[in-house]
Amino acid sequence: MQDAHRLGVAWQAGQPSGPRLLHSTGQLHKGGPNTGLLIQITADDTQELPIPGERYGFGILKKARALGDLRSLREKRRRVVRVHLGRDEAAGLGRLLQAVEEALG
Repeated sequence: MQDAHRLGVAWQAGQPSGPRLLHSTGQLHKGGPNTGLLIQITADDTQELPIPGERYGFGILKKARALGDLRSLREKRRRVVRVHLGRDEAAGLGRLLQAVEEALG
């Protein structure tokens, strides 16, 4: 992201999960210096995939993990906001972009 480099800020995007998140960037955000401005962007799965032997699927598991991360960050007094896009990610991103543009005036 060219603007992030120009502004001298670090950024992370993607779908972090499991040990990769918990033992690397997750620890930094939850236990490092309180210098981050964090945005958690989530969306609903369009199809719930079952987890064999469980009464819930992967969509519920991902949602619970995201909410757990959010709670953990808030308990550590991190500056974090959650943006939930809903089921239609493209429309949700459009609404988010419009809100940002309106906020910037």
